[in-house]
Amino acid sequence: MSDDLTLLVGGRQLSGWSDIRVTRGIERCPSDFALQLTEKYPGVAADLVVQPGDSCQVFIGNDLVITGYVDKFVPEIDGNNHRISVTGRSKCQDLVDCAAEWPGGQILGSSVLQIAQKLASVYGITVSALSDIGAGIPQFNLMLGETPYDVIERICRYRALLAYDDTDGNLLLAGVGSTKAASGFTQGINIERALVVYSMDQRFSEYVAFLQSVDVFTDLGAGGNLLGVAYDYGVTRHRRRVIIAEAGGGGQDIAKQRANWEAARRYGRGATLMLTTDTWRDSAGTLYTPNTLVPLSIPALKLDGKTWVIGEVTYARGERGTKCQLTIMPPEAFNPEPILLQPFPADVPAGVPQ
Repeated sequence: MSDDLTLLVGGRQLSGWSDIRVTRGIERCPSDFALQLTEKYPGVAADLVVQPGDSCQVFIGNDLVITGYVDKFVPEIDGNNHRISVTGRSKCQDLVDCAAEWPGGQILGSSVLQIAQKLASVYGITVSALSDIGAGIPQFNLMLGETPYDVIERICRYRALLAYDDTDGNLLLAGVGSTKAASGFTQGINIERALVVYSMDQRFSEYVAFLQSVDVFTDLGAGGNLLGVAYDYGVTRHRRRVIIAEAGGGGQDIAKQRANWEAARRYGRGATLMLTTDTWRDSAGTLYTPNTLVPLSIPALKLDGKTWVIGEVTYARGERGTKCQLTIMPPEAFNPEPILLQPFPADVPAGVPQ
């Protein structure tokens, strides 16, 4: 299978790039690319003109990897060479760069997916969900200066979802990956370089989540100040971390959930694998993609029999050949933070018609 990279822009298919970098990730929005074409004498490069702002698509072989816009076109000359560089990002750049808009600045009775769709539609972007999006949010107010992605990323925490762009440039809401690559990475077979960072400096033996319930100010009763406690038994000495929970109520279960999340996420971030292989595809010919589970067999790094998730992937080609650079972590590292939604306005008991 040919893995030539083609940039489709202005009705033209541009290939023959000498340096390639395309990066996608589940905590990286938007996806982006940087391409360069170099030739010793003026010719193809001199005739190649791309306008910043042009719509574009990036293909690897027959696989679409990015749909978006050209950000920069940089022609360059020196005494011996003529170069052009083209960089761009997916369509979701508008969700990251621009202001969130909605008439009145308030959205009522909508699910996380519906809120995301409303905010993204202003910029011509669709949103789809690969996971259960849960019940609706009674009321949501936009804050001045927020971008659509700021809002979407925050409300996705309500439903334990990740928000990242798909290859068509539109936004996906998904849980931590359940799709498994046809092949993973095995020491001595398909690993050029691997580095794993095992860290303890951001892990703690005890997590105490402090939750100040707003119920003390309502007719619902005195919820009081609640504590949720979780432990990381991999930390062998006493290290306590106290957290002020972001939720405004919900009782002991929410405080406990907040503490559990902090412990799990910091455990996951305590092991980060950075790996380089010489192919962009697994054994079935499928491109390695973010949010995909991969089995690992790297005994020298104490990673044998593990199945972790791809957090970020970079397809690269240059003087050193074809490389795929991946950041891989335990699934716990990507669990979104739980935030409580008030199920009903303050002072109105559940079940009372509104």
